[in-house]
Amino acid sequence: MGAPALPWGSPAAIHSGLCIFEGKVPAGNILASAPSDRNLGAFQESGCRTTHCNLEVLQDSTLVFLATKPHVLPGVLQEIRPAVCPHHIIVSLAAGVTLQTLQRLLPAGTKVLRLMPNLPCVVQAGAMVFSRGDGAGEQEAALLKSLLSSCGLCEEVPESYINIHTGLSGSGVAYVYLFAEALAEGAVKMGMPGPLASRIAAQTLLGAAKMMLETGEHPAKLRGDVCTPGGTTIHALHQLEKGALRATVMSAVEAATNRACDMGKD
Repeated sequence: MGAPALPWGSPAAIHSGLCIFEGKVPAGNILASAPSDRNLGAFQESGCRTTHCNLEVLQDSTLVFLATKPHVLPGVLQEIRPAVCPHHIIVSLAAGVTLQTLQRLLPAGTKVLRLMPNLPCVVQAGAMVFSRGDGAGEQEAALLKSLLSSCGLCEEVPESYINIHTGLSGSGVAYVYLFAEALAEGAVKMGMPGPLASRIAAQTLLGAAKMMLETGEHPAKLRGDVCTPGGTTIHALHQLEKGALRATVMSAVEAATNRACDMGKD
């Protein structure tokens, strides 16, 4: 089984890709392709085989990951199309490129899936969604989900959710970092040392997220559990509401989702 990079768009994507297979596929079974050695270093350090020939990947692999920038993908698909056979499973990580486009640019009946991970896959705490094309069945979906399970939450969803996932979780990681930074800076303003404030802010976010996942409670319920009449939390929440935090975050998810849709048209 091989896993190519054709090419990876960023170092973060490289590490996310490697984490997908950690503990699931021996490094020697992974063959990665990229135009230059600059994009292959992380794979080589992990013991993976590398090449500069995309067609070699197709000849040597069954499961093929396409991790390119959206505008690069059509050229890569044109290059590999003659080598794609019925046994291949093609997984695209290209933002905004639809299953319809992938199926149009590949041989009829190709098993195609579309996957969208996020940065915390690096620490096995990612959130990923994927959708199947017409040629992919339960077996292909189960294989992909099994591989992805090592690096976080993985859900199969209708394709229309993938761009929403990008706005919610792919870009959402940055919203959380901005909020964490603001939390820590508030504590610094009140006299706490910066490094300590950052550690506590990170642990606060981690704990809150874990409670949501493990209790299954709606965040509004958990938020209400923290508030006491006349207490510190309700006074703080009043300030956040006056700053329109809720509406601003909703608008951010909307903007990122719309941009993900536009990227598929660029």
